[in-house]
Amino acid sequence: MSEFKTNSKVVKWIDHRLPIFSFMHEELHAYPAPRNLSYMWNFGSLAGIALVIMIVTGIVLAMQYVAHTAHAFDSIEHIMRNVNYGWLVRYIHMNGASFFFIVVYIHIFRGLYYGSYKSPRELLWILGVVILLLMMATAFMGYTLPWGQMSYWGATVITNLFSAIPVVGDSIVTWLWGGFAVGNPTLKRFFALHYLLPFVIVAVVFLHLWALHRFGSNNPLGIDAKGPQDKIPFHPYYTVKDAFGLGVFLTIFALFVFFAPNYLGHPDNYIPADPLQTPPHIVPEWYFLPFYAILRSIPDKLLGVLAMFGAIAVLAVLPWLDRSPVRSGKFRPIFKQFYVLLLIDVLVLGWVGAKPPEGIYLVLGRVATAYYFLHFLVVLPLLAVFEKPRPLPHSISEPVLKGGGQAAGATAKPMEKA
Repeated sequence: MSEFKTNSKVVKWIDHRLPIFSFMHEELHAYPAPRNLSYMWNFGSLAGIALVIMIVTGIVLAMQYVAHTAHAFDSIEHIMRNVNYGWLVRYIHMNGASFFFIVVYIHIFRGLYYGSYKSPRELLWILGVVILLLMMATAFMGYTLPWGQMSYWGATVITNLFSAIPVVGDSIVTWLWGGFAVGNPTLKRFFALHYLLPFVIVAVVFLHLWALHRFGSNNPLGIDAKGPQDKIPFHPYYTVKDAFGLGVFLTIFALFVFFAPNYLGHPDNYIPADPLQTPPHIVPEWYFLPFYAILRSIPDKLLGVLAMFGAIAVLAVLPWLDRSPVRSGKFRPIFKQFYVLLLIDVLVLGWVGAKPPEGIYLVLGRVATAYYFLHFLVVLPLLAVFEKPRPLPHSISEPVLKGGGQAAGATAKPMEKA
């Protein structure tokens, strides 16, 4: 690792007393990364950039927003119509939430395929699941703030779920509401938490990066870097790669912000909240739909709530469910097939979640829910026992330096220590 050097006396003076420049050099410039990372590894940095966009635009919006049931909806209209570029800031924030979830979901599914949750990166993975939970809580509370029809009724339905908890459920709901119905106290505390939680996410992201740099990034081959020949400095090689990915991300993001800003939202949220008129079909934001489908697929309210939270909890214990010593799905032929089934299953859950819970949609939701848990609790543990992985290369550089695919299929250690 190269040593930090500078000709600036000011930088040297500061760094001697507070080695922030040395830290940034070691962790962002000279940080050794596997030399075979693909563009699928861009989504971690994209998620960080999306978080920054959400925080900056959220602070600006909070300067104009009024957290009161009598004024919240009108304050949003004021931002859109009267505040200079208020429409732009709000559309960036509103669509930014969707794009934040898009890059995080892709980041998670990349980790699932390449085994990024396996030893010694278990805690790194668990911190990622914690970030996902915090994102979902933040997004849910933010969706309540415009105080439209879907905001109000979505908050009513979701908070009511806690009443299914035996003994203390009703007390929890009353505490969340700040009264006996969703009202002004609810809106105020949701606004406060929506403002606070992104900074909690930043703190957990810092721990996530700390854990990542402890053992380094995983890679498409899923084997550990053996030496200097398997690593390259993060800068300029991956900063350039990340910059290109960011350009593509911002281009697609801009297309939605300027040409289809309401495409990912629900039109009912442009109707002021009316406690006396229930919408015909209450639908959460698209990124909650798979979990919403799991909730509705189970007739019992308590079991439905447990299944919904269990769908996330099972991800946290995944390192102990998948005991295969081979990380990457590239060398696991049967795992690949079940991975595709899981991806299709999650898409089906998302589609079913947007439909009424009746008829064929209810049947599909129950089948998809059953397979979701079956995949993690049954399929993965059994694959670790019965699947025969393909041989692994001895090092990251071997497939490139010694004949590519021939080396990858050559005799190698049958099990690379995870």
